[in-house]
Amino acid sequence: MQNTRLVTLLDSISRRFWQWLSNPWRRLSLLIISFLFGFFLGTAVSTTAGQKAELDIVVAGFLVLLTEVTSRIFYSRSWLGKRTLWVESLNILKIGFTYSLFIEALKLGS
Repeated sequence: MQNTRLVTLLDSISRRFWQWLSNPWRRLSLLIISFLFGFFLGTAVSTTAGQKAELDIVVAGFLVLLTEVTSRIFYSRSWLGKRTLWVESLNILKIGFTYSLFIEALKLGS
């Protein structure tokens, strides 16, 4: 692309944003937010899928597929050297989601 003022502005904004995220405390807070959002998604999906009771098996299969794809991305050899922030956030989101589903199952079992 040409080096226009808009491209230069967007490059500088993205560079400053990634420098801002390189702070360990901000990175940790972003990962905690990702975990909590995954927990919220797990609770929301389980209650809405359980309320409808029409596509339970399809939704469960889709969720298993999503968690397996996320695990494949995080634990693959090609990403092993490059654990970027978005890959770590995606994995932490998956962990929060799975944890939420376990908690929902324990609530239903008691």
